[in-house]
Amino acid sequence: MPHLPGRLSPLLAAPCGAASPGTVAGVGIGGTRRGRLRSAAVVAPAAVATLLAGPSPAGAAPAEYDRPVSPVGVDISHPQCDAELPDDRAFAVVGVNGGSATRENPCLEEQLAWAWESNGSVDEQPVAQLYLNTANPGQVMGLVTTWPTTGATPYGDCAGENSPACSWRYGWERARESVSEVFQPAAREAGVDSLPSSYIWWLDVETENTWQVGSDVARARNRATLEGMVAYLDFRGARTGLYSTAQQWSEIVGTVPADSALVGLPSWLAGSVSLAEAVAECDQPPLVPDGEVALAQYVPDDLDRNHSCG
Repeated sequence: MPHLPGRLSPLLAAPCGAASPGTVAGVGIGGTRRGRLRSAAVVAPAAVATLLAGPSPAGAAPAEYDRPVSPVGVDISHPQCDAELPDDRAFAVVGVNGGSATRENPCLEEQLAWAWESNGSVDEQPVAQLYLNTANPGQVMGLVTTWPTTGATPYGDCAGENSPACSWRYGWERARESVSEVFQPAAREAGVDSLPSSYIWWLDVETENTWQVGSDVARARNRATLEGMVAYLDFRGARTGLYSTAQQWSEIVGTVPADSALVGLPSWLAGSVSLAEAVAECDQPPLVPDGEVALAQYVPDDLDRNHSCG
């Protein structure tokens, strides 16, 4: 994802993990590549021939369109504002933010309307889903204007310091602003459902954004930020999930304790480049205890696609 004016440089390098749901280091939601997905509702002659021929040879990778209705989802965000979007998809995940937790997606209204026109061919996946960028700039709080100075939290009161309490409050505020000041106005303009509780909200956890680093204490503060976001979304009656790779999650968050609000949340795993890899990713451990892998993202060419693990 390109550096945005006014955005802090990342505190973690991203050598081989998830880009934001959508960038293409192979990973990331709503990426920088553009493309067009073939219609999932049409059975191509080659697919019919494959079905009539029986099972494919051992070891052959599955093809996306080997089934009459392909369960392919697509994720998009601000990099696709000028892109030609696919006419058909089972479901869509739209980025509310513009690459960082404090920026908005400038074409959110149009993308929300497009998402709600998904065909809904995967029963376990809502046709329109959302994701939020996440971050914790507590180690450089003097360089930002959004660090909280007050507020009650499960970690005690925030008084403006770099602490779990203020980290939690930072997450709460970023989620609140994204929901009430960015998503809801755009949804109303688009004429689609503006209730936060009507969506699942994925938290995009990746090293391209600004995080605290260097110790277990830093990772605990990062975890508190995500807990604050989950708390706000829960307050609004919304469901929440987590997007990352195992490597980046380990770097940013680390081990999640049993009493964390993150326990049990579904995982959306990134990092695959083919459908075969995405299918295999569904059998990998989830990001948090008691969770399950619900989605696996793959980027075979110029568009982020998503396989439902349900």
